[in-house]
Amino acid sequence: MADNIAIDIQLKNYMATILLILMYYIAKFPPYPQTKNGFSQYKQQLSNLSYNNEVRIMNNIKIKRVSIDDIDQFEKISRQTFFETFSAGNTEENMKKYLNEELSIVKLTEEINDENSETYFATLDNLVIGYMKLNYGSSQTELQDNSAIEIERIYTLKEYHGKGIGQILYNHVLEIARQKNTDYIWLGVWEANPRAINFYNKNGFVEFDKHIFKLGNDEQTDIMMKLKLNNL
Repeated sequence: MADNIAIDIQLKNYMATILLILMYYIAKFPPYPQTKNGFSQYKQQLSNLSYNNEVRIMNNIKIKRVSIDDIDQFEKISRQTFFETFSAGNTEENMKKYLNEELSIVKLTEEINDENSETYFATLDNLVIGYMKLNYGSSQTELQDNSAIEIERIYTLKEYHGKGIGQILYNHVLEIARQKNTDYIWLGVWEANPRAINFYNKNGFVEFDKHIFKLGNDEQTDIMMKLKLNNL
């Protein structure tokens, strides 16, 4: 018993010493500012770190044309980004049906092999963080106008939202459109996706029609938007 008491006292003394050391270092090197001005400087430092990280990301983004050799990555990014974007507003049953039918290996292989479609990855340090799919001529889901390009899909991983990845992909669309002397770019965007609608409005797109997009068994309304390139 005496031995146990002695050990207990030694342990308490040891813990007390550790606590005093921690208190000393916290007082000397506080993990947060202790004045109003210090707090403002601290927030500015955090803001600068965030900005610098976004600049690093944007400066290191690479756009890569997708080939059949990329099919596994294409399936992964397609399914993950679609789920992250739409799962909160749709039933599990409808999401599962759409993913299995529209974003399967078989369907995505057909898309890659389509001569009138092009798909591009956005990569960061060899990691695929977003992608876009473009359609020309008869492969467009509607209109089938040879003087137009359809943006069928532009998606980025949720953790990269707000970091300019979508804009980088879209800017690449503009480059392609100019090279092909395209008259206009068009797309359909779900009416319940204000983030995407705002993005396209900011880039000069205007609504010109609506169409039905079927997600699983649910018929949803897409806003069709257009950008005339001769207006740029």
